[in-house]
Amino acid sequence: MNAAAPEADVTTAKHRKIIHIDMDAFYASVEQRDTPSLRGRPVVVGGDPQGRGVVAAASYEARALGVRSALPMRTALRLCPQAVRVSPNFSKYREVSLQIHQIFHQYTDLVEPLALDEAYLDVTYNKADIPFGHRVARMIKAQIRSELQLTASAGVAPNKFLAKIASALRKPDGLVVVMPHQVTEFLADLPVEVIPGVGKVTREQLREISINTIGQLAASTPTQLIELVGRRGSELWQRAQGLDDSPVQTERDQKQLSAETTFVDDVHDVPHMQRTLEKLSQDVAERLQRRQLRGRVVTIKVRYPDFETITRSQSQGLYLDAQSPIEQLARKLLERTLAAERGVRLLGVGVSGFPDMHREVQLDLFGGMGVVR
Repeated sequence: MNAAAPEADVTTAKHRKIIHIDMDAFYASVEQRDTPSLRGRPVVVGGDPQGRGVVAAASYEARALGVRSALPMRTALRLCPQAVRVSPNFSKYREVSLQIHQIFHQYTDLVEPLALDEAYLDVTYNKADIPFGHRVARMIKAQIRSELQLTASAGVAPNKFLAKIASALRKPDGLVVVMPHQVTEFLADLPVEVIPGVGKVTREQLREISINTIGQLAASTPTQLIELVGRRGSELWQRAQGLDDSPVQTERDQKQLSAETTFVDDVHDVPHMQRTLEKLSQDVAERLQRRQLRGRVVTIKVRYPDFETITRSQSQGLYLDAQSPIEQLARKLLERTLAAERGVRLLGVGVSGFPDMHREVQLDLFGGMGVVR
């Protein structure tokens, strides 16, 4: 049986085979691949240390010396003075990302992009009729290595939450498989902070009641957690049980095209936020153009360091599909938040309000303009 979206949509969560693919040190690995003299050396991709540049990616050689994404570049080069700094080339990274996604689509059309370097794949019904998710993951990893000379880590599990945790456990070039009967054992001893959305504040709140592991979190009650951390308590409890019913969402399923990024450390630098909005707006614009879509509503998503999450939207007269006007609106919307005062953990940009495709669409005045990097 070949892959078919309707069949996969009705598959119950416990029977799904979900893969989370996460490329290893993506930007830095692409630079090392393309410049042989950088291989085996600590490489940091990011902005000018003389300005307010930050690290966009660090090779594993640099990570071993304490360098991480989102660090100020000055700090990174102080920690690792032998590091080679490379200015980012996002057009090249997007091109490589497209090649990676072409490999994904050889196995399934149920692909949910999360960023240039990661995605969820539902391979419950896959094009090669392979019954085992881990075998599909091995084939994808091998094909990425063979065709693109890059490595990826993969997690295979019955749902997206478990697959994402699994993919991070044995980087680089890792593969972790979680079978349905292994979920409780798999999660039990992991620290609570591996749950997406559990940061410093929530971690400390949980520690106050002696909850340090996911197993301990699972042994608590939803009521106890709601009293402690608010409305997110019920969701945390479900995650601790290994529950996540959310399906893989392909772009064609969405009424909004969006991109978001979660920072390793909370960001308080407004120029850093603005640069992130620029990149996210570019990603969204390119996907809109590939699908020949334009939207009237721009939305930003902001998650503060305490994990309160808000959105701000603005609708306007023209249908947009270009980076520049999307970014301009996103920046204005950011000013309507408390990001400058509170800092952010996550930023996202989305475009919605697509026209009825049977009606004539007013062309975007900015159409065809690209961002100069």
